[in-house]
Amino acid sequence: MTGRALRRRRLRVPGLRRALGFTLVEVLVALLAMAILATFAWRGLDGVIAARDANREVIDRTTRLATVLVQWEQDLQAVHDTGVVPAIAFDGQSLRLTRRADGGVALVVWSLRSGRWQRWVGSPVQRSGLLQQAWLASQQFMGDEPGQLTVAEQASEWQLYFWRDNDWSNAQSTGNLVPAAANAPASAASAAPAAPAAAAAPREELPRAVRLLITLRGGKLTRDIALGPTGS
Repeated sequence: MTGRALRRRRLRVPGLRRALGFTLVEVLVALLAMAILATFAWRGLDGVIAARDANREVIDRTTRLATVLVQWEQDLQAVHDTGVVPAIAFDGQSLRLTRRADGGVALVVWSLRSGRWQRWVGSPVQRSGLLQQAWLASQQFMGDEPGQLTVAEQASEWQLYFWRDNDWSNAQSTGNLVPAAANAPASAASAAPAAPAAAAAPREELPRAVRLLITLRGGKLTRDIALGPTGS
C-alpha cells in the first residue's frame, strides 16, 4: 500500500475528529451556561442572606422592645408615693413618677421627643428637698441631658390613660382628691419626709393601673400595667 493510500485511510478512522477536542463555539456556550447558573446561584444566595439579616433585625428589635416593656412595668409596679411630689403625673410629653430604689426614692421620667422614646432616672435620694429639686429640674428637660436613654426610635402618638373609678380616663384629666394620709403610706416619710403643711393638703388619688398607647415603627402598641399595692 502506497504512502498516499495509507494517509487517506488514517483520515477516515472513525472517532478521530472527536479526539481533537471542543470547538471555540462549544467552549463559549459552556462558559455562558456556567455564567448564567452562577448568576442565579448568587441571586439565590443573596436572597437567603438578605432574609437572614431581616429576620435577625426583627428578632433584635423585638428583644429590645421586650426589655423596654419589662423596664416600663418595673417602674410602674415600684411607684412610691412620698407625699412630697406627685407619685405619677403625665403632661402629654413626659411621664414622671417616683419609685422605690436602693438607697431611697428615685425620680423616673419617660418622654417622647422628636420621634425618640426616652427614659431618664435620677439618683436615689432620702431628703424631700432633693426630690423636689429633681422634680422641678425634670420639667426643663430637652432630651439631651446626661443619663437620657433612647429606648426606641421612630416613636410617635403616645398617650396614657389611668384606671380610676372602675374606668379608663385620660391621664391628663384631674383625678379624685383624697387626704394625703390616705395616699401616702407611713414608710414614705422615712424615704422622703414631707413638710407638715404639704402633708395636710388634699392630693390626687393614685390610679390603679396605667394604659400605654404608642406607635413604634408604624405599629401601634398597647400595654396595661397595674401599679404596685397602693403605690407603696
